[in-house]
Amino acid sequence: MKMGSTFTMKIAMLLFLGLALPSVLNAQGWRGGGHITFYGGPNGAGTQAGACGYQNTYKLGYGSMTAALSSPLFQGGAACGACFQLRCAPVRRSRTARNWCYSYAKTITVTATNLCPSGSTGGWCNPPRAHFDLPMPAFLTLARREGGVAPVFYRRVRCAKRGGIRFTIGGNPWFLMVLIHNVGGAGDVRSVRIKGQYTGWYPMYRNWGALWTVRTKLSGALTFAVTTSDRRTVITRSVGGNWRFGQTWEGANFR
Repeated sequence: MKMGSTFTMKIAMLLFLGLALPSVLNAQGWRGGGHITFYGGPNGAGTQAGACGYQNTYKLGYGSMTAALSSPLFQGGAACGACFQLRCAPVRRSRTARNWCYSYAKTITVTATNLCPSGSTGGWCNPPRAHFDLPMPAFLTLARREGGVAPVFYRRVRCAKRGGIRFTIGGNPWFLMVLIHNVGGAGDVRSVRIKGQYTGWYPMYRNWGALWTVRTKLSGALTFAVTTSDRRTVITRSVGGNWRFGQTWEGANFR
């Protein structure tokens, strides 16, 4: 018997048992058991900032396609910048349960920009749940507002960002606080090194979210080495010879 026929027969059996959809999706990297809710206003108001430190996510280019993750997914801020694809999961309708999704085929991609803390949103964000609290405009692309919550399949995907990685410099001469954003590829930054024009490399540490710190006075052009969770590294050289606090530069990006 050909492999394709065997696979078809297995799928048919799973359909008969009512298990096919989760099995097929898992083969494509999808995970079940997730849910979505929404927060903020119809235009995304109240969702611009968050636990990753991105400040105004609209101004930084993330728009409304963002998510506040439950703590098992947020990983203490290590997941900031990661991208997730979401699609609605079926639910058996009853007098107490209804799926408010428009379609099981539609998918959206959101960037992790915030934490959905335990005890909020009716307990949906409590560990060990895998949960995505979305700005209302993102939620409404998958489900009706009346439902308030919907089950989803989810998976990590690569982030497609326009332009390069951006570095916004804050702090003081002896304490640089760098917001690293618009990261493509894996999206989630796991380590950063920095060097001044006349120094060697210094490791930076995650202060919180997407904010990275070094306690060393650096002058002249700055160079960053950014490594994401897939162990790929991009080096941005000679960033701003006469830089100033509050300035944002753009370098190379992951593809």
